[in-house]
Amino acid sequence: MNRIDVPATAALLPRAWSSRVLGRVGTAAVKVLRMDGLPLQEERHEHAEALLVLDGRLDLRVAGVAVSLGPGELYVVPAGVPHAVAAGSRGTLVIVEVDETG
Repeated sequence: MNRIDVPATAALLPRAWSSRVLGRVGTAAVKVLRMDGLPLQEERHEHAEALLVLDGRLDLRVAGVAVSLGPGELYVVPAGVPHAVAAGSRGTLVIVEVDETG
């Protein structure tokens, strides 16, 4: 499968913040998820991850600094850097991250 309707795929997800792998590129997984306005606790990852907002708004705290992204904007969270999603983040998000399992 080469062509994917990303917004339609996100709309079919059973709940917000559950993700679906759209595809893999090397060791990276490309995922989509829906944000529902609820915050997510701080986390950090061994590898960098790219966050692309398709629609809506993503508000983050990255190493204590507020970062706000709108449609079409991409942010790369460096490896090991703490980050959390702030309340109010809504819309469709694509995440590209290393997938050790895949």
